Amino acid sequence: MVTYVNADSAPIKYTGQIKLYGPEGFAAMRKVCAITSECLDALNDIVKPGVTTNEIDRFVFEFGADRGVVPATLNYRGYTKSSCTSINHVVCHGIPDDKPLREGDIVNIDITFLQDGWYGDSSRMYAVGQIKRAAERLMEVTYESLLRGIAAVKPGAKTGAIGAAIQSYVESERCSAVRDFCGHGVGQLFHDAPNILHYGKATDGVEMREGMIFTIEPMINLGKPDVKVLKDGWTAVTRDRSLTAQYEHTIGVTKDGCEIFTLSPKDIFYTTTSK
Repeated sequence: MVTYVNADSAPIKYTGQIKLYGPEGFAAMRKVCAITSECLDALNDIVKPGVTTNEIDRFVFEFGADRGVVPATLNYRGYTKSSCTSINHVVCHGIPDDKPLREGDIVNIDITFLQDGWYGDSSRMYAVGQIKRAAERLMEVTYESLLRGIAAVKPGAKTGAIGAAIQSYVESERCSAVRDFCGHGVGQLFHDAPNILHYGKATDGVEMREGMIFTIEPMINLGKPDVKVLKDGWTAVTRDRSLTAQYEHTIGVTKDGCEIFTLSPKDIFYTTTSK
């Protein structure tokens, strides 16, 4: 049975309970998520052909260090990088390396910063130079699916409404929603309850209540939804090697909808052209 708990009185560990945050928690999330979003904005000028994902990763680390925050992924369960950089058919958890980005690539950059015990999680897609129309369309569909998922958030609805909105839209566009990974509760834990699926029925899942904080991060494939994890234990790729894309926001449920904590300060969250 699902239980809800006031976050102020809950232990800072995973218990399976759904934490409900008050005004102070929302204020803390606005603060850390703003830094995450600022970094993602800044990367719009960094991502270009010839740049390596290790260079991007160093930029993320230094950006955070200059602002007194640390990347949550660094040394998380053995992960050694400050970001995840997932290129073309890599669904998520791509590990930065010294291979340069190429003209026509698309890359998802996923960043979570930790500040005073609070986690700000977001990711965006970046076009590397001029990209093919199929890649551009996939990014458009994926971004729209995120917006439709967010529009389904309101107290009293089930979390399944998010997944249903995403799945019905992407399948109408002849794409597919990945089932192996999902959104998640966040706040004072990197990954917390509940899981937020990007597929399913509107009657599935748990009831959304004011004060919940979680990510919505649909991973959408041009081909089939099936993925596999490579031998490194992190990198997930499409089994059919089709292109994949992802956008992610951290949101908080309010009395009449939700607040998006990870909006772009420069209003460039979504773009299909590199700078």
